[in-house]
Amino acid sequence: MAEGALKEMEALAKVQPTEELLNIEVIPGSPDKTTRIGSHLCGETKEEIVSCLRRNADIFAWAPQDLEGVDPKVITYHLNIDPGIKPVKQKKRHFGPKKDKVNQAEVDKLMAAGHVEEIQFPEWLSNAVLVPKPGGNGECASTSG
Repeated sequence: MAEGALKEMEALAKVQPTEELLNIEVIPGSPDKTTRIGSHLCGETKEEIVSCLRRNADIFAWAPQDLEGVDPKVITYHLNIDPGIKPVKQKKRHFGPKKDKVNQAEVDKLMAAGHVEEIQFPEWLSNAVLVPKPGGNGECASTSG
């Protein structure tokens, strides 16, 4: 494949917003409690959306601890494993000290909130995947499944 075509395919593979996004403080005066909306919305529509978000600010989960009272049946993830297939153990990867620290901090936060627990799978291991947060403000740990 030609190098130019390969670069073009790589550029297309990177999903980008169709427009600039505006950061909106859902709770005014709390810069850590924001969401983003399209910048091309007309004034009335924009104000209606912002007003709706602010009226319903209590339904947002800003931290794992905010998910108290959510039925675990709704948010529990189960691996669908075929008992007839032998699991594959991936080689444990290290991402470097900085990313390992980000990953551990995210795991600690979820464990402290009681959303995850440590379990042992001696026959199976899936490495964590670090996913950049929108806006380039850092990274968030996520698991592959």
